[in-house]
Formats: sequence, C-alpha cells, structure tokens
Amino acid sequence: MSNNKRTHTEANGHLVFFQEFLKHPLQIGSVIPSSRFLERRIVKAAGVASAERIIELGPGTGGVTRAILRAMPPQAKLLSIEINAQFHALVNRIEDQRLIAHLGRAHELTEIVATYGLEAPNVIVSGIPFSTMSQSEGARILAAVASLLAPNGRFVAYQVSKQVATLCQPLLGPGQASLELLNIPPMRIFQWVKNA
Repeated sequence: MSNNKRTHTEANGHLVFFQEFLKHPLQIGSVIPSSRFLERRIVKAAGVASAERIIELGPGTGGVTRAILRAMPPQAKLLSIEINAQFHALVNRIEDQRLIAHLGRAHELTEIVATYGLEAPNVIVSGIPFSTMSQSEGARILAAVASLLAPNGRFVAYQVSKQVATLCQPLLGPGQASLELLNIPPMRIFQWVKNA
C-alpha cells in the first residue's frame, strides 16, 4: 500500500472510529484508535510471530489487526470478531487470505470458533472494554477465552481499567501487566499464559 493511500485509509479509520465512539461509547474503549507503539507492544506480548491460530476480540478499525497480520507466520489464521458493523466493514476490507472477519459478539466466542472449525487458539487478543460491561458478561467472555486457549496459549488484553485482571484472575491466575504511555489514553497491557 502506498504512503498516500495508507494515510487516507488511516484518516478515514480515525474519523469512523470517533463517530462510532460517539454513537456507542460503552462498546468502544477509547476516543481514537491504538497507536503504533501500543500495536507493537500487543503483538510482542502475545507472541504472534510464533502463533498458528489467533483470535482478536474487538478489532475496531483494524490497526491491531494489521499489526498482527504483519507479524504472524504465513500459514497462520486470524479470526477477528467485531460487534460494530461499521468497524467490521473496515476490517473486512483488509486483503489477506489468513484473516477471517466475523461480525458478532464476544460472548458468542465458543460458537463462533466452532462455526469456522478452528482448533484451539494459541493467542487471543482483546481490545473490548471490560470496564463498561457487566461483571457477569465479562466473566462469561473470559471463561470462554480460558477454556478455548490451547495449553501454553496466551491471552492479551489492552485496557484503560484493571477490571479484566480482576475477572481473569480466578481463571488464568494473576498474569502480568505493563503500561504503554505512548497511546491516547495510556493503555494497560495485561497478559496471561494458560498452564499446560
């Protein structure tokens, strides 16, 4: 993609992101998409370079999606699940045969994975804001994440709040947390590894 085309696509994505944030503030964790610095930290924390099966919850306009696709192996698969139809349309335009873009809800994760006949994922990355959903819905999503992950699989969630860590501790343990300051707003990156 040429620099001019990439700049236009990113500007359009930022505008759509802001418009959708205004319409659905509880579904979207930030006013603007993730920074490149945050994208790199997520990809590294998730160990995407050696993953065969990756699931992304809440891709937004597709910045993290593209970063995952750039880093993952040629034979890997990425299932991206987005609730927002506008964001899904943007992600669905990404031309990469390794990407499966699905319009749906994260709490239907188990059913969605079964629909595509995917084996247990090595990595699940989540940008959905656990702080704006009910604790029961968040716990339900995280229970599906924990049960679906392959042994030694990684779960990475980038969040403004610590709610995901509280909900995930009974399922995957305490995990690790770091902070990416070069993002608006600064974002916490939580990561867990499922015991074998």
